[in-house]
Amino acid sequence: MTSEREGAVRQVHRIIVVGGGAGGLELVTKLGDKLGKSGAVQVVLVDRSPTHIWKPLLHEVAAGSMDPNTHLLEYVAQARWHNFEFQQGELTGVDRARKTIAVAACVDQDGEELLPARELPYDTLVLAIGCVTHFFGVPGAAENAIALDTVEQAERFRRRLIKACVRAQNGRGRVGEDGRPRVDIAIIGAGATGVELSAELRNTAHVLNAYGLHQLDPRRDIHISVIEAGPRILPALSERVSAETTKLLHKLEVGVLTNERVTEVTPDAVLTAAGKRIDADLTVWAAGITAPAVLKTLDLPVSRMGQIVVGATLQSETDPDIFAFGDCASCPWPEQQTSVPPRAQAAHQQATFLYDAIRARLDGRPLPKFQFKDFGSLVSLGHFSAVGSLMGGLIGGSMFIEGLMARVMYTSLYRMHVLALHGAVRMGLDTVTHWLRSKTNPRVKLH
Repeated sequence: MTSEREGAVRQVHRIIVVGGGAGGLELVTKLGDKLGKSGAVQVVLVDRSPTHIWKPLLHEVAAGSMDPNTHLLEYVAQARWHNFEFQQGELTGVDRARKTIAVAACVDQDGEELLPARELPYDTLVLAIGCVTHFFGVPGAAENAIALDTVEQAERFRRRLIKACVRAQNGRGRVGEDGRPRVDIAIIGAGATGVELSAELRNTAHVLNAYGLHQLDPRRDIHISVIEAGPRILPALSERVSAETTKLLHKLEVGVLTNERVTEVTPDAVLTAAGKRIDADLTVWAAGITAPAVLKTLDLPVSRMGQIVVGATLQSETDPDIFAFGDCASCPWPEQQTSVPPRAQAAHQQATFLYDAIRARLDGRPLPKFQFKDFGSLVSLGHFSAVGSLMGGLIGGSMFIEGLMARVMYTSLYRMHVLALHGAVRMGLDTVTHWLRSKTNPRVKLH
């Protein structure tokens, strides 16, 4: 950035949002549409990746039931359409005294530098960098299990899944006690990601068989196990949702192991504290999340999980010029005497709130206070079913739902995200386009 350009930039209020996840991208899009177009402020998005995908879709990418290329959104294009600036790179530090952030150099797949390390000045800084997988120090977990934080990781798992099936089909894989070839998949962690992935994988096994990529029996020869340290799956949801989901997984012949704390992950097995050995050609780690390590270096109060501690206005407790929201923030939820849960609906609500809060701050008005409204939770079991509960102001109470209604509600969550990014017309066209593609393309990505 030239000094002449920087001087021009500093004449207007500069808002930097770090993190282009669901909430961060929705926020900069709205800020750019409402304030950036008129030149009232300059809006900048910083993210280490050049593209955005809605993170709850990654289990479908891993199972091959979704082609990520049809859902990726280029940040540069979104910036052009919605009047904000995009800077690619990873956040490495914040100088609060000088009000600048440090962004790491950006390199390509060959290790060549595309963009240099740089500093970016801000007047208002919003941190929305999400979370990362937490391996809890389990030996072998980081080396032998695949996390699902990025598209690259999900695609890596999908390729390894197809390879494992092909190898087993041709006598190059594991053989069971009955002498039949088999593929064993272990999913560590029975939260929403682990449960949803297990159901999608069962569907993928059937589709790969139908297309002739393997002749294995989709249920008898492809073994899927979900391993949970606690007493039940989906521990963050109600007991009824957990119980009904467990029944559905049993119908899909997915093994559900509870009260099994993983103590080691080897290249071909998962070991537990109870002495069990679960064979695994492929292992997925979906057992926990933690805040990115860089947050602990910013000299801001952090929670036990390393999240930035914010007040009801989503401002940091010690620096009113820094906001944080989404999974990287510990936001109070007074009604439940806890913090707001790390869910997509929370990030969506906080992004909407922050737009209003930033507008109030620019106008010199007092900031409102964020109030989280829990509309319930839904878990998708792919083509087979969906379960969940609707809560709060949406229906005036609590209601358990499953089947078609739950699937429609689950799909609508993503459509709401697309609506926030593109508006009603493009959202409608996007919906029709993906429906047509689903009718003309294979149900699973085969290459």
